[in-house]
Amino acid sequence: MDMRIDQPYSEQSRPFSSLEKMLRARLLQQMAQLTDCRLTLRDPLGQETLGTPAAADADTLYVEIHVRDPAFYRFLAANGSVGAGEAWIDGLWQCDDLVALVRILVRNRDILDAMETGVARLGGLAMRAWHALRRNTRDGSRRNIAAHYDLGNPLFELFLDPSLMYSSAIYADPRESLDVAATRKLERICRKLDLKTDDHVVEIGTGWGGFAIHAASRYGCRVTTTTISQEQHDLARERVAQAGLGDRVTVLLEDYRDLKGTYDKLVSIEMIEAIGHQYLDTYFRTVGQLLKPDGAALIQAITIEDHRYRQALHAVDFIKRYIFPGSFIPCVSAMLQAAARSSDLRLFNLEDIGPSYALTLRAWRERFLDRLPDVRELGYDERFVRMWEFYLAYCEGGFLERSIGDVQMLFTRPGNRRDAWLPDLESA
Repeated sequence: MDMRIDQPYSEQSRPFSSLEKMLRARLLQQMAQLTDCRLTLRDPLGQETLGTPAAADADTLYVEIHVRDPAFYRFLAANGSVGAGEAWIDGLWQCDDLVALVRILVRNRDILDAMETGVARLGGLAMRAWHALRRNTRDGSRRNIAAHYDLGNPLFELFLDPSLMYSSAIYADPRESLDVAATRKLERICRKLDLKTDDHVVEIGTGWGGFAIHAASRYGCRVTTTTISQEQHDLARERVAQAGLGDRVTVLLEDYRDLKGTYDKLVSIEMIEAIGHQYLDTYFRTVGQLLKPDGAALIQAITIEDHRYRQALHAVDFIKRYIFPGSFIPCVSAMLQAAARSSDLRLFNLEDIGPSYALTLRAWRERFLDRLPDVRELGYDERFVRMWEFYLAYCEGGFLERSIGDVQMLFTRPGNRRDAWLPDLESA
């Protein structure tokens, strides 16, 4: 879905300063070598068309940007790509297709990197210092999780599917509904784990109880699930009670590092990104210790390309700064190495569902934008609305260009004898 420019372009009452003119010229020079696109930039100084088309016209991305305030150029100079997001939040610029713009910048990563040089490097250092203070100690984790997940359950209910799964669905067809795709994801996890009625499953990261309710109601197993979000904990308990599953589902308000006991199966759906890279070994050690000798674990994780992992660890992007403080995106090799160092877990199966995440995010974004009157009625201001619009488009563009992915990793302990078996997942 393209984003309309909600206000027509008009001449600005404040003229460009000499500094802003210089910064504009530098930005145009940096973006002169864009490829696979046609980008039109309009501001009071005129109109510039940048980029060269892709070899196939269908692969060319077309985007139009309107700069409404020359301060836009100062934001970019001070904080690079994060500054662009900040300027968007402040309404300094508009774009007819924000997802396509993100895709252009991903395709031209060298130009994006150039935006982080000069004064922006100092801004990056300041953000790195801020991010370092958000380390995921026990107290830090609670603060970081609360900053996003405790924004208010009614907000998330506006755009998520009825199961309230805040993670990638699995689409068999781009035309099918989010509800169908989200249910398929839950079924896929249960089938991979071969859930049985006598299984006791532990879940790291409750969300709002979607997986626990699905597994207990469809497969008859017991589920112990934990979260450190008070808002999620309270609503998950309420939903479990409403489903009549209080005897089968236990919802805890505990840090995963404090979980005790051993279980037949373990599930962790896109929670690993919140632990902080310093705690990867701790996370996998905990997973191994919580499983019985013949246990299995399904971990769904957003991933970054392996060759970019180290660089990304030392950078703070828009998501880390404004959406998920204290977060990181692991790569597959980092997770496998951590599992090998700290446990006897072995990788049994890996499935990349990244393309489905782009479709999931598109559905969330469309639903969020369709419900803007309700968002505003809940008390969220225009800056919040623009921040979330940018967040959802930013992530969708990344998944479309495969610069980030999403994997389901099935691990088993040595006593698990399923080595020659994997369920038929076509119907899951």
